[in-house]
Parts: sequence; C-alpha cells; structure tokens
Amino acid sequence: MTSEPSTPITAGAAGTWKLGDREVNRLGFGTMRLTGNGMRGNSEGAPIDRARAVGVLRRAVELGVNHIDTAAFYFSPLRSANELINRALAPYPDDLVIVTKVGPGRSPSGEWLGMAAPGQLRGQVEENLRQLGRDHLDVVNLRRTTQDSIAEHFGALAELRAVGLIRHLGISNVGPEHLAEAQAIAPVVCVQNQYGLGAQLAGTESLLEICGAQGIAFVPYFAIAGDRREAPTGVARTSEARTGAARTSEVRASATPDGEVLAVARAHGATPAQVRLAWTLHRGPHVLAIPGTGDPGHLVENIAAGALRLSPDELARLQPPPRHSGEA
Repeated sequence: MTSEPSTPITAGAAGTWKLGDREVNRLGFGTMRLTGNGMRGNSEGAPIDRARAVGVLRRAVELGVNHIDTAAFYFSPLRSANELINRALAPYPDDLVIVTKVGPGRSPSGEWLGMAAPGQLRGQVEENLRQLGRDHLDVVNLRRTTQDSIAEHFGALAELRAVGLIRHLGISNVGPEHLAEAQAIAPVVCVQNQYGLGAQLAGTESLLEICGAQGIAFVPYFAIAGDRREAPTGVARTSEARTGAARTSEVRASATPDGEVLAVARAHGATPAQVRLAWTLHRGPHVLAIPGTGDPGHLVENIAAGALRLSPDELARLQPPPRHSGEA
C-alpha cells in the first residue's frame, strides 16, 4: 500500500458510522500533532510550518475525511489546532463533523491546571466556538481525569446542549460505569479511550463491546503508536494512576511481537502503522480511527489503511492473548 495505488485513496473505504445524526467516514483525522503543544509524546521540537499544517488539513478533507478531532487545549505558543482548522477549512463543508473536548484546563503558558469545575465548562465550550468560528459545536467530549463520578460535569454539558451550543455529547477516558452514568443524563454518541494494538487499558474490550451493542461510536487514541503519544501530560497518565482502578491505572502491554506486525505489513505491501490502523478498524463497525500527522505523505498512508483488509488468520496472529486477573 506504499506504492502507487490502483484505486483512488479515500477515507470512505473504511465505511461509515453515525455520531448522532451525523454520518462520518470511519477514518478521520486528529489535530493534536499539528501544534507541538506540550502533550505527552508531542512536545519535542518546533511545531510544523503553519502553511504545511493548513495544507495537511485541506488535503485530509480532499481525501474524504469528514471527522476531525480537536480541543482548545491543543496549542503551543505558536499554534492552536482550532485556529488552524478555522483557517484551513472555513467556511466549513456541510458534511464536516468537528469533535472537540473539554474538561482539563491549561494556562496560556501551557501549564496543566487540572479538571475544570462544572460551572467553568461553558467557558471552555465558548472558547472552542470562538476559535473555530462556529455558533455551535457538533460533538463535545467530556474528558475525564480523576473523578469517580462524571454526573455533575456531564450534566453541565447537557444543559449547554439543551440551549443549542452543543449538538451531541461524548465522553473520554472512562469506564462502563461512567457511560451508564452519562447515558442516564443525556444521549452519548461516542466514547474516546486509549486503545490500540499493543496498548489497551484493562477492561477496555468490554467497554468497546458495550458501545457496539448500544450503537455508540468507540473512538480510540493511541491507535498507531500505542502508549507513546496523544494523551495530555499530567492529565491522562499521572492522574489515571491515582484513581486506583485497574482499568485506568495500568496499560496492558501487548504480547504481539513487532515482528508479527511487520510480517503482516510485508504481506500486504503496507507499513506497520497501516496494519495497526487496519487492526483497530477491524474491531467493529462502530470503531472509528483519528490518526494525526503533520506529514502529507503519512496522511495519505493513514487514509489508505482504511482499504486494508486483514484475514482472520492475520487478525489472530496480531490479537494479543487475554490477560488473566492477577497478572502483573
């Protein structure tokens, strides 16, 4: 898949799913890596050239991406993911769904401030609206940090949904009990959790299955790079370690050897990253992928992965064995 394709590359090759009433291609785009923004695994070096970032966003949409993931806290001193989206894509295509997230706060200098109070979430929503140049947000994920209950925070977002600032709601960094808690307040259209070949939080498989049974999109981060990028420093990692819950405090290291991934990749003329993306998409029709990159070539490779079909034997080779209770 790294050579010149015989058929056009399009994000639609992976199929579609609905975020509420909005149909999206299952292969989307995450903007975190465009900014060099102090997120874990993404804080080294300068952010990519602004014109290049704008070009990558426009190219993604040209290739059929209509689901873009972002957040107001994706920023560096030189770049804001939301403002890059605004510059690149406004006026927005009618079919484009922009998904943002709120919860953790960051100071203008980039310092993490912890979880916002429920009453502060409106300010975060309005900041996303201002940066994106929108009068409403398509989907807003509540990004949980350490709290056992998300009811008060999710309820605050449900109120903003009721007045029209938000169209649909999702949750992130959660377990099944948080999904049930949120669903009792307002409909949840997506769950965004750490998940990928080689990095699954304990218990995430059951949450993935619950989402599928309820028609809720499951949107992994770490779909390509495992435990090496995409989560907020001091929010996802260090705070989860304080919850005491095995599901969120311990990442299961996959027993899948890199050699198996490479062998499958070679058999398809693909890259290991493409195999990891394809594996993720094979986990269910409700599973979406939002790989991010600032490299135009990698963008094309990521989108091409949506057409990669793995055989049952290949999936069995890649699937890590289940971890039994009590294992270290």
